[in-house]
Amino acid sequence: MISALVSLTALGLVLGLILGVAARVFKVEGNPLVDEILGILPGSQCGQCGFPGCAGAAQALAAGGVPVTLCPPGGRAVAEALAAKLGVDADLSSVKASGPMVAEVKEEICIGCTRCFKVCPTDAIMGAAQHIHSVFREACTACGKCEEVCPTESIKLQPIPVTLQSWHWHKPLAGEAV
Repeated sequence: MISALVSLTALGLVLGLILGVAARVFKVEGNPLVDEILGILPGSQCGQCGFPGCAGAAQALAAGGVPVTLCPPGGRAVAEALAAKLGVDADLSSVKASGPMVAEVKEEICIGCTRCFKVCPTDAIMGAAQHIHSVFREACTACGKCEEVCPTESIKLQPIPVTLQSWHWHKPLAGEAV
């Protein structure tokens, strides 16, 4: 019994050492521009841009194959930051300058069909079949997928209400009187 334990421990240590050395020797350096772009993107992993997550969108932006206006949750601010980072001119006329949104369920018309939480990429919707659903605001990325599949239109994207915890003083625009 003890010999089996010692031999498995030794085998685990040797294989771990080999894997550690291999990780250092065969390390692949990433593109630093992709990491910087990933820092600009909101990181909601919602897929509204057509990529499975923000990492795929950052790689496509670094390669130059997609416009800087690809991120709907980021809005105008992210598009401007991406354009400045990549040094490109962007047509921001089609980008909405909306604030942060969150999905809300109108409980009086929710029938509990479970379609909404089956399509939610972040599992922000809680509920069960034939029961009223609710949304975890902290997990919602406002991707709108739940709003599209709801048969009773009980889910709507709403601006996040201003509370004492979420209120902030807006920066004055350049040239604006203070």
